[in-house]
Amino acid sequence: MTIAGSIFLIMLGAILTWAVEFDLAGVDINVVGVILMLGGIAGLLFGIWRLTNVRRTAVTRTTPVSTVPVNPVTPVDSTRTQVYEERRYDDPMI
Repeated sequence: MTIAGSIFLIMLGAILTWAVEFDLAGVDINVVGVILMLGGIAGLLFGIWRLTNVRRTAVTRTTPVSTVPVNPVTPVDSTRTQVYEERRYDDPMI
């Protein structure tokens, strides 16, 4: 569920809870509105968490010294470690 979908559920739930005075046999429209708002809030929190945590990964690559230029000032190790941050965009294009 995207953030926009969550906001839509929150708005729809608020409309059903406070603005609609409609009676349906066996269904309480106010309770349906509250359930939609809670689902929208849960989806909004999940979407924000996903944006902040899931898209960043750290990749570590070890390169042999023979392929890396050697700086004569620093001592030579047998391997060097290169760390970089990679961002993935998995959301489908619309």
